[in-house]
Amino acid sequence: MIKNDLWITERAKQGMIQPFEPKLVRQLEGAAQPLRVISYGLSSYGYDIRLSPRDFRVFRHIPGTIVDPKNFNPANLEPAALHQDGQGQYFILPAHSYGLGVALERLEVPENVSVICIGKSTYARIGLIANLTPAEAGWHGHLTLEFSNSSSADCRIYANEGIVQLLFFEGDPCEISYNTRQGKYQNQDEVVTLARL
Repeated sequence: MIKNDLWITERAKQGMIQPFEPKLVRQLEGAAQPLRVISYGLSSYGYDIRLSPRDFRVFRHIPGTIVDPKNFNPANLEPAALHQDGQGQYFILPAHSYGLGVALERLEVPENVSVICIGKSTYARIGLIANLTPAEAGWHGHLTLEFSNSSSADCRIYANEGIVQLLFFEGDPCEISYNTRQGKYQNQDEVVTLARL
């Protein structure tokens, strides 16, 4: 069953999401003019996490190379510069390209919960596709997030603002969780984690 805001809040108090924002934030106060942001925080049946400003990488074409998940060449990714203007901090994902970012929030997924990470409609409407990704029962760390710019124009991706929504599904306890089997992407830091075998 999908879990609601009350359940998410209670689990966040136990450390499931850190830092945790108990309401949906749409603008930042405190400056001369409030800054509108792409929403993040708690919603009715989910939680919108933010993109970290620490690391974003874009795939680049290197003639003669093939991207191979069994033998990944880190040279196929180049760090993207973090820009800033009156709208906030952002990375640029070029047209028809693919990039990897990392979540600002750290997750501690309970042993009887699986999380599905889905894109936000604000980004989908400009051609940015967030890969549908799971965080399995017992997974801990900062999610590495995957994005495809299907647009023919370069795309801004804002750091410290909402980037994807997490949906939490609780089930009967599993026999072997991601944590129990010591999954290869366990305890990711707040940096992009590359493909592993």
